[in-house]
Amino acid sequence: MREETAAGQEGPDGPGEADGATGPPGWREAAERALYGPSGFYRRPEGPAGHFRTSVHASPLFAGAVARLLCRVDTALGHPAELAFVDMAAGRGELVTGVLAALPAEVAARVRAVAVEHADRPAVLDGRIEWLPEPPSGTRGLLFANEWLDNVPLDVAETDTDGTLRRVLVAPDGGEHLGAPLTGADADWTARWWPLPADPDGRPEPGLRVEIGHPRDTAWAAAVATVAAGLAVAVDYAHERTARPPFGTLTGFRAGREVPPVPDGSCDITAHVALDACAVPGAERTTQRTALHALGVAGARPSPSLAATDPARYVRALARAGEAAELTARGGLGDFGWLLQPVGVPAGLLRPEPAAQDPR
Repeated sequence: MREETAAGQEGPDGPGEADGATGPPGWREAAERALYGPSGFYRRPEGPAGHFRTSVHASPLFAGAVARLLCRVDTALGHPAELAFVDMAAGRGELVTGVLAALPAEVAARVRAVAVEHADRPAVLDGRIEWLPEPPSGTRGLLFANEWLDNVPLDVAETDTDGTLRRVLVAPDGGEHLGAPLTGADADWTARWWPLPADPDGRPEPGLRVEIGHPRDTAWAAAVATVAAGLAVAVDYAHERTARPPFGTLTGFRAGREVPPVPDGSCDITAHVALDACAVPGAERTTQRTALHALGVAGARPSPSLAATDPARYVRALARAGEAAELTARGGLGDFGWLLQPVGVPAGLLRPEPAAQDPR
């Protein structure tokens, strides 16, 4: 869960229409300030890991799988003299640090490691890692965005008693009321990507909510545009056009617990991602379960006979199997969506390889 400059750019309808000149803003503007402003949630010293757990924090197997994917990109690019790994919305650099540690020495020696994050660079971080506020242009390698798009702020709309979609306006304490009807790009995106169920007269029922995702589409397209050759990957909570949640997914997290979303800087504010809308032409989509299986992460338990012949190895293998099972679990992390955009390389870089080995 992360930030990126494109999240703060104004779309065709602006960053969030207020109800008059001095009224409260929409969720997009309020969340932008609460998350990324001078005293925003993501600038706090404890970082994201102090409040929620992602796949990166769950197990080093995740970084190992990303390292393996980077090696596949390296092969597809013909082993260039400089191979980039760009960690979008890097938190405190946990993923890029793990990827560098997991790479074969020959590949690591050629890697330009870049962490993209607006928070200050951590005091203790591998000196090989560049710390930038936005992704570099001309990347040849792998751009990886783990739980970034769910924190690109967006506006929320709700149907009123007549079934009209109106922008939800929000006060700093989280109190909401309905503003003006949707128009322009917001209305166009919603009509295409988040159709609402309607009664026999064609009117949506009151109280349905839509999370207007075009800022994420723009942010992802901008990130992909920085890749000159290689692969861009977004991993996030996701839903499909045919099964959008009728009341939305906007929520908050603080200190490991889900809490009401309040745009005062005290908690994370997140909403699931319409990855199908974000997808650039030529993109592939799959689940984390399928992707990690293809990259050699599986939850098979070791043979009990190993406990008798090599107890220490058995314990290590059992722990590894448990971590792999968590990363690929149905109903959990395994259901995350993976959006892959190849640029100048063949598609299918996630096809399973026979007898895949950990790159370390």
